[in-house]
Amino acid sequence: MIRYATTGSLLAGTLCALAVAASAQQPQAPPAPAPTVAPSPMPMAAPAAPMVAPAAPMAVAPAPAAPTPAPTTAPAPASAAASPPPGSPLFGRPADNPAAAKLAPVPAPPIATAADKLPLDKLKAPRGFKIEVYASGIPDARSLALADDGTVFVGNRIRDKVYAIVNRDGKREVKIVAQGLYRPNGVAFKNGTLYIAELYQIDKIDNVLANLDNGPQKPTVIYNDLPRDEAHGWKYLAIGPDNKLYFEVGQPGNNVLHDKNHGQLRRINLDGSGAEVIEYGIRNTVGFDWNPRNKQLYFTDNGRDWLSEDLPNDKLNRVTKIGEDFGEPYCHQGNIPDPVFGWGKDCKDYVPPIALMGPHAAALGMKFYTGTMFPAKYRDNIFVARHGSWNRTKKFGGDIAMVQIKRDGNAGAVEPFITGFLQPDNNYVARPVDVLVLKDGSLLISDDWNGAVWRVSYGNARTARR
Repeated sequence: MIRYATTGSLLAGTLCALAVAASAQQPQAPPAPAPTVAPSPMPMAAPAAPMVAPAAPMAVAPAPAAPTPAPTTAPAPASAAASPPPGSPLFGRPADNPAAAKLAPVPAPPIATAADKLPLDKLKAPRGFKIEVYASGIPDARSLALADDGTVFVGNRIRDKVYAIVNRDGKREVKIVAQGLYRPNGVAFKNGTLYIAELYQIDKIDNVLANLDNGPQKPTVIYNDLPRDEAHGWKYLAIGPDNKLYFEVGQPGNNVLHDKNHGQLRRINLDGSGAEVIEYGIRNTVGFDWNPRNKQLYFTDNGRDWLSEDLPNDKLNRVTKIGEDFGEPYCHQGNIPDPVFGWGKDCKDYVPPIALMGPHAAALGMKFYTGTMFPAKYRDNIFVARHGSWNRTKKFGGDIAMVQIKRDGNAGAVEPFITGFLQPDNNYVARPVDVLVLKDGSLLISDDWNGAVWRVSYGNARTARR
C-alpha cells in the first residue's frame, strides 16, 4: 500500500525522484505485459495548497531566446494509421513537417568502444583539469554508485546488467555483478548492500562486495508495486539522509495525463516497506541529490517534446516541502502553460524550477560537489550531466554543466564545465549520463555512447592504472 503525501512541513534531509527520456531502443519484454496509459485520463493528485515560488529568480542555461507561447487549441491529429502510440517518443511530433520528420532519438552504437578508440582527445576541461579513461568495456554505462571501499557500481538502461569497477593492486577490473535484469538503471549502496532499480521493481544484493569474484549474483526483490510502462519507466535510485530509498515514477509518455501512480517521487524503507508518494508533477527525472548544507533534495527533470525546438527548457528543481506539485503536464519550465492541458490552470499554482537547463538538453544525473580536490569555486555547487538533445535540429547539451548554488539554496549561473561530447558538426562522440564524486575529490562521468566511465581530476592528482 502506498501512502500519498499532502503539503507538509519542511523536509529535514529527505526526498527524491527519477526517470529519463524515451528511447528508440528496447530490450527484451518484461515478464508481464505493460499496461498502457489509462483509457480515461485523470489529473494527477496535487497538494492541498499552492506552493510558494522561491524568492530569487531562476538561473537560465545559455540557449536561444524564444517567445512564451500561450495556450492554443490542440493541433489536429495526424491520421490514426500514422499516429504513434502515446508511449512513443514520436508521439506528438508535428504532422506534415519536413524538419520535424528528420528528428528521432539517437541510438548509441551497439557495442562498447574499444579503449584505444575512445575520443579522449575530443573532450575539453578548464585549465588545470585532466580528463582520463577510468574504465571501458561497459556497454550502456548509466547510473553510478560508490561503495565504502571505492568500488563503483554501474547500471544499464537498455541492457540487462549491473557492473562493478573494482580497484585492486593499483589496477581496475570490471566485473558483472548481476545479469538477466530488466532495465536495471538505478543503483545505490549502503552498509554492504547494493540496491538496484529495475523498471517494475526494486531489488537488493546483501554482502555484494564479498562475492564479486564468484560471478553474477541473484538479487532479492524488496518492492514491486510499480507500473510497467516502458516510456520513462527506467528509474534513478538514491539513499537519502533519512536512510530511505528514493526513486521516481515518470509520466508514461511524452506529454500525457495520467493516473495517480505516475509523475511522482516515491520513497521506501531499505527493506521495501513504508512506501510514500512525496512529490508530484514530475515528468521524467533521472538524477537527484541532497544539498550538503541544508539536506534539501534537488532534482533534474526533462521537459516535454514537440512543443518547439527551443521550448520548453529542462529544469533543476528544489524540494522544500512534502507534497509539492511541480506542474507537469499542465505547466512547463515554471511559466509556459501546456497548449493542450494548460487550459484552466495557472503556472503560479505550481513550484517553479530554480534553474533552466536548456532546451531538450536531457539533463540527467547530478551531484553536489563535496570534494576538496577542485578549486573552491566548485565546492557545494552542482554538476549536471546533460546527455544532449535529439528532437532539435541544432542539438543542445552534450556536456557537464555546473550550477552555482547560493547560500539561500537558490541557483546562480549555469555554465559548461566539461565539453566536447557534442561536436561542432552536430554529432555526438560521447554522451554523459551520470556523475559521481570519489573520495579523493575527483569526478566520474558515465558515458552510455561509448560504454565507458571518464575521470576528471585537478592538479597533479594520481589515479590507478587501467
